This record gives sequence, C-alpha cells and structure tokens, in this order.
Amino acid sequence: MSGTLPQPAYVLHARPYRETSALVDFLTPGGRLRGVLRGARGKAGSLARPFVPLVVEFRGKGELRSVGRLESAGTSPWLVGEALFSGLYLNELLVRLLPFEAPHPALYDHYGLTLEALAQGRPLEPLLRAFEWRLLDELGYAFALDTDSSGSPVVGDGLYRLSVDEGLERVFSFAPGLFHGADLLAMATADWSAAGALLAAKRLMRQALAAHLGGKPLMSRELFRRP
Repeated sequence: MSGTLPQPAYVLHARPYRETSALVDFLTPGGRLRGVLRGARGKAGSLARPFVPLVVEFRGKGELRSVGRLESAGTSPWLVGEALFSGLYLNELLVRLLPFEAPHPALYDHYGLTLEALAQGRPLEPLLRAFEWRLLDELGYAFALDTDSSGSPVVGDGLYRLSVDEGLERVFSFAPGLFHGADLLAMATADWSAAGALLAAKRLMRQALAAHLGGKPLMSRELFRRP
C-alpha cells in the first residue's frame, strides 16, 4: 500500500465506521481527502475533531484512504457560541462543495486564518462573507461585483438581480430580492461600513451558494435559529 508525505490538515467531519473506526473528511492544502481512521476510540480519535490543526499521513489511493500518522500540529482555536456555529457552517460548506483531491492551498490558508479570527471574537458576518466569496472564487463560481453581465459598470442607483450562469443583470423595475448597486459596489471593496451592505452580501451569497448546494438545506444554519 502506497503512502503520502505527512501534510497539514483539519477535520471537517467524522462519523463512526464499522466497529472501532471512523470515516473522516479532512481539509488539506491538496484538497478534501477522506480516510478511515482505525482505533478511533483511542488517542487518535480524540484528535480527530474539528478545528484542531493536524499533521496527517494517508496511505493508499483513491477517494477512500487509510489514515496512518495523525498528530496535533499546534493549539486549537477556542470557538464557542456563534463562533462555534460559524466554524461548523464553514466545515459543512466545504464538505458539500469542495471536490475530492482538488488542491486549493490558498483556501486552506484562508480557512485557518478565519478560524483564528473567529476565536479572537472578530465580527462574524464579514468573516463569513469573505470565506463564502473565497470558496466561490476557488471553485470557479465567482462573478464580478462592479460590472454587470453585459460588461457595463455597476451604478450606485441601479437595481440588479443575480443570474447564477451570467452574473449580475441590471433590471429597471422593482421586484423582491433585487440588489442595490451601491451595496454591490461596497461588497466589491469589502466596505462593510456602508449601510445595508452586510445584509445584502448575506442574501447574495445565499443565492449564489444555493445553486450549487442543490435542494438540501445546510444543517449548520439551523444552529443560528435556535433560541
């Protein structure tokens, strides 16, 4: 059985597998990898939890590998409350959208920095919107925020709708769910001081992600709705 060099990783999701093993999805600079962790009730299993920076060695080839070496690679960010829910949301997005074995080293780095920022108590919404946008961009689903689908500049007093295939389309009559040009221009420069920009960004990212998530809702979003 062939092996790979140890590499940095985070656990995205783990579930029991057979009697004493776990089936674990990892985020690595080389993409999302899935491995069987044997003896998951022992020391290795205690490390196989979200947000712990790890060093992992995989054995075998294909979508399902065996986890050989698994060690801690540093201090875990301490996430509680809505920061914890946010981290679980990021993990679910990655499990649902990131293909197996598609390298995204910049996304891996962004993920680690986002966890650190969440642990530091920084405002959640800008961090989540930035990560959603990076994920869309890495997967090739991003679109221009300062020009519309015809190539014309977005204007502050214009109204726009999102076409997942074409990008932003200008419309000239009001309808629910449209976006104001001023909010889109604020998003383009990450100017979250602009009134309404964060709320509009949340709606826009939700629309953009929905097309790629299919009809199955994200379970982690329900955590934010609990009293």
